[in-house]
Amino acid sequence: MGRLNGKVIVVTGGARGMGAQHVRRMVEEGAKVVATDILEDDGKELEKELGNNVHFIKHDVTKAEDWEMVIQETEKAFGPINVLVNNAGIDISEIDLEDYPEETYRKVIDVNQISVFLGMKHVAPSMKKAEEGSIVNISSLAGIIGAYKKGAYTASKFAVRGMTKAAALELGEFGVRVNSVHPGFIRTPMTEHLINDELVSAFPLKRAGEPEEVTNVVLFLASDESSYVTGTELVIDGGLSAQ
Repeated sequence: MGRLNGKVIVVTGGARGMGAQHVRRMVEEGAKVVATDILEDDGKELEKELGNNVHFIKHDVTKAEDWEMVIQETEKAFGPINVLVNNAGIDISEIDLEDYPEETYRKVIDVNQISVFLGMKHVAPSMKKAEEGSIVNISSLAGIIGAYKKGAYTASKFAVRGMTKAAALELGEFGVRVNSVHPGFIRTPMTEHLINDELVSAFPLKRAGEPEEVTNVVLFLASDESSYVTGTELVIDGGLSAQ
């Protein structure tokens, strides 16, 4: 307990699922957290559940003006931002390359990639005021190896990995660290139907991951325990990409 005492954190896509789990654990560890999402009802419920250390803001991560509002409201509520977790993202079912609608492709890039750019751009001045910072960009195993018939998703997640490294080089002199997290098959309601004995037999650890195992890595990067870690990717895939 207390690993994040005094830290002000913004988590996008924080209203439910893995994002909400990150928020809960960060509050337990002493942080003040702004959870943002387009899911207003879920966000308000999370705020009510966790009390005064959580503030929910309805937020479209693809819009610069929304990011400006989030930064302003966070600083007003809690002070300069120490940690940003770019968690918001979408996935699309498998689509053949020749059938992939351009509109769908652009939507995936906007939500998964452009939002990360906007988040880093707008949070950097606040972190400079705080004289420290950690940006945690949630990518995917599809940012390490390709995903079958998921061209836009793979492109966006590889982009997040590269953007992370470029930002780490630029922001390091200001005490701001930037890293990416790459979950593989994690057992969630969205993936449960995909996970079976045949699939996990291909993993060196012979099992799917659990959501808290991703949260543990995010907490490490958010905390001062990772004070000399920047510009890198942490892969949480049970060894799948090592083969």
